[in-house]
Amino acid sequence: MSDHVFAQVRDAILSGAYLPDASLPSERELAATFEVNRHAVREALRRLQQLGLVKVSQGGATRVLDWRLHAGLDLAMSTAISAGDALPVGTLVRDMMEMRACIGADSARLCALRGTAAAKEQIAARVDDLAAAAPDLDRMGEANVALWRAVVTGSGNTAYLLAFNSLVSGALAVGHVPPRLRTAELLDVAGHRLLSDHIAGGAGDLAEAQARALLTASLPAPLSARTGSSAARKDSSTTRS
Repeated sequence: MSDHVFAQVRDAILSGAYLPDASLPSERELAATFEVNRHAVREALRRLQQLGLVKVSQGGATRVLDWRLHAGLDLAMSTAISAGDALPVGTLVRDMMEMRACIGADSARLCALRGTAAAKEQIAARVDDLAAAAPDLDRMGEANVALWRAVVTGSGNTAYLLAFNSLVSGALAVGHVPPRLRTAELLDVAGHRLLSDHIAGGAGDLAEAQARALLTASLPAPLSARTGSSAARKDSSTTRS
């Protein structure tokens, strides 16, 4: 019962039926509307508050918050787990994959610069697992997650690791991207070996560039084109130098 109330009110807020700073109906009214007890309503409001969608005042009105200012990744997870429910953002999958690319690229750089020998050996072993899984894209997808987990863990950045956990969760957008849509990334075993070699050699800039190339291979053309253009400009300026 609480799940039903939570989902209905959450979607009403995200769709704009309840605008920021508006007051939600009282617990009594919500209980009557959804034909549930007030405990179920209270639990639903508690969860909505945790997501940054409402502010519950003790003994007062429950005020709607602007999710763009107060919500975090948990909101994306909450909307992704229910079929048909989604944030009012048509580019959510792309946005999550772009965030993954940014975190992965900087994690590779940090891992190359300060990762332990054991962490770098772990990455090389995960690349071997990726190669062994080919050409099964589902298995390669699982091996890919394990590989990047090793890279992010090796970076020593706890905030990156927590964000990575959210991004690869089965409930979130990236977790639902079918491996066949990431074929260019997954099948590039040589590219992953090169990444591992750069990290092992402590080449932070090269590791970052290679990680970004891998993680943007399956992104929409505009980002890939910008990445390629930047690399081309860098190569061109290096040649001129």
